[in-house]
Amino acid sequence: MQCAYFDAAACRSCTLMGMAYAEQLAEKQRHCADLLAGHDVEWLAPVAGPETGYRNKAKMVVGGSVDAPTLGILDADGRGVDLRECGVTGDAVRTAMPTLAAFISRAMLTPYDVPARRGELKYLLVTESATGELMLRFVLRTDEAVPRIRKHLAWLHSQLPQLAVVTANLQPEHKAVLEGACEIELTESVSMRMPAGDLTLRLLPQSFFQTNTSVATALYRQARTWIEELAPRTVWDLYCGVGGFALHAAGPGRQVTGVEVSPAAVDGAEAARDEAGISGVEFLVGDATEFAESAATAPDAVIVNPPRRGIGPRLGAWLEASSARHLVYSSCQASTLAKDLAAMPSWRVRRARVLDMFPQTRHYEVITLLERTAPSTGR
Repeated sequence: MQCAYFDAAACRSCTLMGMAYAEQLAEKQRHCADLLAGHDVEWLAPVAGPETGYRNKAKMVVGGSVDAPTLGILDADGRGVDLRECGVTGDAVRTAMPTLAAFISRAMLTPYDVPARRGELKYLLVTESATGELMLRFVLRTDEAVPRIRKHLAWLHSQLPQLAVVTANLQPEHKAVLEGACEIELTESVSMRMPAGDLTLRLLPQSFFQTNTSVATALYRQARTWIEELAPRTVWDLYCGVGGFALHAAGPGRQVTGVEVSPAAVDGAEAARDEAGISGVEFLVGDATEFAESAATAPDAVIVNPPRRGIGPRLGAWLEASSARHLVYSSCQASTLAKDLAAMPSWRVRRARVLDMFPQTRHYEVITLLERTAPSTGR
């Protein structure tokens, strides 16, 4: 893939830009295999993703001025660099960018000036679904601009009729935090359909969904395959997000419990479950570690899909001592996966698969199937 922004040194986020894709994939496979070298792993063939247009979500820093806004990143001096034609974002997101820039001017949304610490509009967060729908979130310093957004929203819908959800998120602090706790709904609909294979998930504004829809679908299918082979009676999906793993793990006679700290994500997971008519799956709002530590008994199998920091020492200690027999660990940071595994010596990785969730970068997803090789000491 060639990128004019990369060639001009305007953006170097895609650190593998220019490297042949087959070589990128092989390098990621080698990197992960080295990290898991202490395990007797059966490696499945890596899953390749589309080289371009794979990102279903764009996190665009808004810079420049009301009349000439930039949508992209900030340079070393805190000034906006326009990347609205970025080739790794999805077609629907990229096509919407000129209209969104025009809306900023029409609604007089003053871009937040980081060096001066003034202005209102910090980010545009745009997510696309395979249905063609879009979710748009304005991240603002205060609610001062919300009336103007509401006033011109009909014009925006006339230009982008595929907009399913529009919200304003308030993030008043001057620090590198993407969004705040307050979300103001600006459309009647508050969730967007996100097809993932034969299931349709529901995405709400403050819930997480994998960056690459096609590779996420392969990820969920791989987890489903392993769970069906193991045929556990009980499964926990910790850090369940909008329920992708939990809903794919459902099966006759099986009880699946998904645990997620985000209430919005749990709302979406429950909506997707009910729409699909899936039984035997419940979702709870809570901290994954606290849930595990307070449970009276352990399940037969556990699925974890933690953030980049990993599951941490407390949940690792619980898993080490629990009676669970199998663990499916999906990781977007293989180094923290390796660190977590080092703290759980009675578990061994038996199968693993690299999924290229982030082409043109050094990042990737790896899903592993672990089994216990020593007797547990706890529940």
